[in-house]
Amino acid sequence: MTPRSAAIARAVPDHSRRDALRLFWMGVLASILVIAQAIAAQARPESLAPLAEKVSPSVVNITTSTMVEGRTGPQGIVPEGSPFEDFFREFQDRNGEGQRPRRSSALGSGFVISEDGFVVTNNHVIDGADEILIEFFDGKELKAKVVGTDPNTDIALLKVEADGPLPFVPFGNSDTARVGDWVIAMGNPLGQGFSLSVGIVSARNRALSGTYDDYIQTDAAINRGNSGGPLFNMEGEVIGVNTAILSPNGGSIGIGFSMASNVVTRVVEQLQKYGETRRGWLGVRIQDVTPDVAEAMGLADARGALITDVPDGPAKDAGLQAGDVILSFDGVDVADTRGLVRQVGNTEVGKAVRVLVHRDGGTQTFLVTLGRREEAEGAVPAVVEAPAPEEATKDLLGMTLSLLTPEIASELAVPEGAAGLVVVAVDEASEAYERVFARAT
Repeated sequence: MTPRSAAIARAVPDHSRRDALRLFWMGVLASILVIAQAIAAQARPESLAPLAEKVSPSVVNITTSTMVEGRTGPQGIVPEGSPFEDFFREFQDRNGEGQRPRRSSALGSGFVISEDGFVVTNNHVIDGADEILIEFFDGKELKAKVVGTDPNTDIALLKVEADGPLPFVPFGNSDTARVGDWVIAMGNPLGQGFSLSVGIVSARNRALSGTYDDYIQTDAAINRGNSGGPLFNMEGEVIGVNTAILSPNGGSIGIGFSMASNVVTRVVEQLQKYGETRRGWLGVRIQDVTPDVAEAMGLADARGALITDVPDGPAKDAGLQAGDVILSFDGVDVADTRGLVRQVGNTEVGKAVRVLVHRDGGTQTFLVTLGRREEAEGAVPAVVEAPAPEEATKDLLGMTLSLLTPEIASELAVPEGAAGLVVVAVDEASEAYERVFARAT
């Protein structure tokens, strides 16, 4: 080493050389990572065919048949209002065809969830059917019997008897599905046989009209006949049961709904075990907490479920009252009424749960032993005698509320059949009067 180079070497500190080496190796690692990602991208399959071949044997077509009463007119023969309508009606009556029972068929989809022949589909696919025929991907046909149904989630569980083990698909965790994830819908659209469509998860946690709704929205094509078919993720797991579409013309416009698998699995487990559902029942009537209600009651946030009535049942036995706001149920915060209803329904019947409520400016905890919702609904008589006026009123937030009786409805010109509560008196010193009624004058 020359004196000059030795001087330069002495002039470069050791920590600078270490920094240079560290930067060098960081650059090498970054390059390796980029190359690995490129290789992985090239190794990714360009087709969904392998996945389709894997899951197709477990997807089934469902054909149902039902005996229906004879037609009263020539529907399907001539247009309604046609000058030939009377002629064909007389022809049908003369030949005894007007009242003759006929067999009606319907189509749907489903999927096998166990090798011993349990099949999941929609309740509306098999509702009222006399015969149910399952067609497998290889063309084999087997008759099915109904194990149990749940109209609340539109899920039905069927059973077929096969000579050997059947191919089946597992359920996946629908809670891990993200908006934008790829999904595949399979089924029997418009009776065309086995068909596949692909799309993405468009939205999560959609509600249509049911109490326990938790739908995955997808733009994968879903049409009539797809009902009851599976919605797969890219691992071949069922994360939804295709149930409904939003459409002005009856065909797919890219807005389809699949009941989330985490709802379906709980229903299926109960149908397998009991042949029916057994949901928890708290025994309260509730409504969402609005910002105005939250402010009037001294709540920091507009969350929870406001109890408006406590009929005979578990909640009343435990001491809950109208006017309480349920903040937490079984250790889980309550965001709104929908969340509470689903959580209670998913809780085991007979379980003792802690319910945290807001009452009189503070919080209290009650231990409630849940009943069974199906038994509670079945115990309600078809005709309920209207309570006397003095028993039908209740004070809440400075308002005196009464049930909407037929007499009150007539006085207020409320449309027949309407239901609800009537404000019969308001305390002028209350927050309700100040925020609502005084503002309206």
